[in-house]
Amino acid sequence: QVQLVESGGGLVQPGGSLRLSCAASGLTLDYYAIGWFRQAPGKEREGVSCSRNSDGMTYYTDSVKGRFTISRDSAKNTGYIQMNSLNPEDTTVYYCAADLVGGRTITPVQAMCGMSCNYDYWGQGTQVTVSS
Repeated sequence: QVQLVESGGGLVQPGGSLRLSCAASGLTLDYYAIGWFRQAPGKEREGVSCSRNSDGMTYYTDSVKGRFTISRDSAKNTGYIQMNSLNPEDTTVYYCAADLVGGRTITPVQAMCGMSCNYDYWGQGTQVTVSS
């Protein structure tokens, strides 16, 4: 059975860091594009960062460029997002997702990250709270 299990969220002070994990089972994550999304109250879901192995393309939304880094560990079948220099505006629930078609196409990753409906599997979400 396919599962994506997220972990690593929590409370951190402004300027601090967190590393979120997305452990996959029932699928080989290397075949999929990985997306990290967040949704703040009253706002639409936002693609934070998305990537695929086939060509190494990676996208970051403007608000996190230079602060967040997406990666994966193939041996552990796990995706990660390292979040540095966190600020209160980053507070929300973060979700990982996997997209099989997105892992095989040449669609620009920016477009892929803007189409969350294309992702096949989703994690349960993990809360990130940035507060002093």
